[in-house]
Amino acid sequence: MYSLWRRNTGSPRLGGPSVEVGRRSLRLEDGLCQTLIVTGYPRDVRPGWAQPLLNHPGVIDAALHIDPVPAPLASTRLRRRRTRLESAWRTDAAHGRVEDPHQAAAAGDAAELAERVATGQSRLYRLAVYLTVHARTEDDLHARITDLRALAAGLLVGTAPATWRALHGWTSTLPLGADALQAGRSVDTDAVAAMIPFASPDPAPELGPTAVVYGENTHSQGLVLWDRFGGGLDNHNAVYLAASGAGKSYAAKLELLRSLMVGVQAAVIDPEDEYAALCESVGGTRIALGAEGRINPFDIPEGAKDGFTGRCLFAHTLTAAMVGALSAEEAAALDRAVITAYTCAGITRDPATWDRPAPLLRDVVQALEDDDEPEGAGLAAKVARYTTGSAAPLFDGPTTADASAEHLTVFSLRHLPEEARTIGMLLALDRTWNTVEHGDPMPRLITVDEGWVLLGNPVGAHYLYKLAKAGRKRWCGLTVITQDVGDVLATDLGKAVVANAATAVLGRQAAQNLDAVAGAFELSEGEKHMVATAGRGQALLVGESHRAGFHPFASPTEHALITTDPAELAAMDDNGGTEAPGGFGTDIDDELEERGW
Repeated sequence: MYSLWRRNTGSPRLGGPSVEVGRRSLRLEDGLCQTLIVTGYPRDVRPGWAQPLLNHPGVIDAALHIDPVPAPLASTRLRRRRTRLESAWRTDAAHGRVEDPHQAAAAGDAAELAERVATGQSRLYRLAVYLTVHARTEDDLHARITDLRALAAGLLVGTAPATWRALHGWTSTLPLGADALQAGRSVDTDAVAAMIPFASPDPAPELGPTAVVYGENTHSQGLVLWDRFGGGLDNHNAVYLAASGAGKSYAAKLELLRSLMVGVQAAVIDPEDEYAALCESVGGTRIALGAEGRINPFDIPEGAKDGFTGRCLFAHTLTAAMVGALSAEEAAALDRAVITAYTCAGITRDPATWDRPAPLLRDVVQALEDDDEPEGAGLAAKVARYTTGSAAPLFDGPTTADASAEHLTVFSLRHLPEEARTIGMLLALDRTWNTVEHGDPMPRLITVDEGWVLLGNPVGAHYLYKLAKAGRKRWCGLTVITQDVGDVLATDLGKAVVANAATAVLGRQAAQNLDAVAGAFELSEGEKHMVATAGRGQALLVGESHRAGFHPFASPTEHALITTDPAELAAMDDNGGTEAPGGFGTDIDDELEERGW
């Protein structure tokens, strides 16, 4: 017998709990409870189909009683069942009645099951499922019972209250292993396996050639495989949300590294230069913005049909991120200045001129200073600090690296001053998006680490939101990693970015953010407890209708490339090698061989 329970109703008092038995409910010391008997099941199910029912939010005791039926008895029952069904069918046919489709389907199922049991492909079990709902008041209990029965009906599951057997129902859902109701039905091995949550919690999306291993399932000890580009998801976006030090960047880098192995092209916005070792090991391109790396925002992308107009419009986005919202007069002055700078460089709306060297930001500032309107000079004074101040190295020359053809491009922002990092992120995202929009079609990932930096700027957040919306049409997935979960979920644009992510990886959450995360992702009480108490590296994968807890594991080589633990990095420097002690790393080959995978 297998049973699952979520709550213990015992009393610390010596005499145990006091119980008042009613027609359908019990009154216990801490409230009321009522038991529902599952009486009907859908004909076809997939693994994990009952998760929404067993993980329903609220205080619910769910018990599964499973007893094997001896083979001789199973054969006798199936033979009798087939006899009744076929007899009913023959009687209807003899009297000229219309065939009952449900009866015909039941007869076919019984015949198929009898053959599988006879050949040893399956076994017969007696399955009983009971759900005891707890509440403080009668009205609350009635509301919760109604919600649960509505959810069950949506899953094609029939339920009935344990009328005049409330005490039997309650004891049947206690962790005693006793079925006092005896309201089970016969099912086969596959049905039992699909019902038990711990036997089938592995997410089962439509896996394709871009599927990667996220880690080990914390419940089933199986592998959690996920394909963000599979056909079963609404989009390819993902968010990694967790407190600082919870291991979110580790899991994201592991996914990135394994995505590269299956042919996914990637670009990373790296504020702290954490991806340098990974980039170097796979032969990617690293662009250190603010040091030797520069991106000219006025370069017209190769192959763009509206490149001139697109660059003029992006100039408005970039300037607004630099100095704040522009007035109508300032926007008009900026338009004139950008067109003037392009004209002086010999570039017009004619595509034949777009391969000429593009103007720089200082050319646009000079055109603003020469503008006849006072708004031009005022805007030039605001933007000038990006051409002569501490952020000048970001704009003081043409683009220094081509990121259009690399399988991995990392934009490092470590050398930029704090106030210029939002601008650096915006430039890197724009250059990456141009590659996505005008490059050859292929699966691509854009990873934004410490995404709160960009989401904290209204212009940057709006640009990120547009990427999240448009990426699906161009075979591109946006990954946003952030530790400031509360700030992200407190803004409309932050919520919109999260809402447009079909995949979410939730690590340990700070107490002040727990309710916001639980509400945003509709976590059950069990899932909420998991993200509140998760260890370092443990996370909950939320992918539309698929959910699973997992723990990432990496080979020693992978671990050495993605760890940021200072002690481990120092140990590797001392050893002069790439082997990192401790951490999440394990030997994958030994692990898989031991488990027979």
